[in-house]
Amino acid sequence: MSDAANRIALELRVPGLPKSSPLDLSRLKWGRRIMRFWSWLMAFQQPRSERPVKRTVRRTPSADGSASLELRLHRPVGLPVSSPALLWIHGGGYVMGSAGADDWLCTRYAAEANLLVLAVDYRLAPEHPFPAPLDDCHTALVWLHEHAAELGIDPSRIAIGGASAGGGLAAALAQLAQERGRVRPAFQLLNYPMLDDRTVARSEDETIGLGEWVWGPEANRSGWAAYLGAMPAHVARIPARAATPEGLPPCWIGCGSIDLFHPEDRDYAQRLQAAGVPCEWISVDGAYHGFDVAAPRSVASSAYFNSQIDALRRALQA
Repeated sequence: MSDAANRIALELRVPGLPKSSPLDLSRLKWGRRIMRFWSWLMAFQQPRSERPVKRTVRRTPSADGSASLELRLHRPVGLPVSSPALLWIHGGGYVMGSAGADDWLCTRYAAEANLLVLAVDYRLAPEHPFPAPLDDCHTALVWLHEHAAELGIDPSRIAIGGASAGGGLAAALAQLAQERGRVRPAFQLLNYPMLDDRTVARSEDETIGLGEWVWGPEANRSGWAAYLGAMPAHVARIPARAATPEGLPPCWIGCGSIDLFHPEDRDYAQRLQAAGVPCEWISVDGAYHGFDVAAPRSVASSAYFNSQIDALRRALQA
């Protein structure tokens, strides 16, 4: 077994786990197809909640009026009136993925945390670079807030969350919402979020042994380049570049210890804590990017998911 494989926790070693590889933006169509197939395959392996959840689909125009955004609503049967809600943002390096691919996860969040989940199918880079993906997420947040009475949710108890690039967008959305003041999210749920375009420039001492599985430096560099487009990084609302995080909503951040994003996620959690923002930081030993999806029935993945559910319940209780 290679040194890289030896770093993986024993219970998280699964057959066919992909090594990280460059992201070829010129062949992105094929990459998206591969990710759709992988997401479909992984969905069949995930734990299921016994509580039934009803799914409906709504649409709303993008802020610039150039697109119609799909909003996927997941409501547990028997959800009380004035319940909390979660706006969920899917991952995929800013260039891949879809809201529908996370139906299984949104269903679990809805059933286990007893809330409404709205997943937004935001536009993807490089066809739609910054600010389009973030604007789409803000549009979904405002839509959820404005339709609170119709949906039977409490507009003061809306959390935002996401995984990987979706976690990065959720963190950026928290900052944008604070600035615009139209809607104030009650909580942030950031699952191994993609927060810092400067990670690929970190020293080898900081990144040795990180990002060798699933998502590595080459793909990360391409994902950020596609998302930023011609926009200078310092004005693109990259969460880790924010001058000050004071006043942001309470937060839960989790990441595996051999994930490429571990240093940037740890650093962001520490910045939030230093600024007085309540932030729970979870580091999972020997866990790679997306470990909870690849090995969903492991003890580590179960504990990781339960920590998220506990955090949502505590933050959004009436």
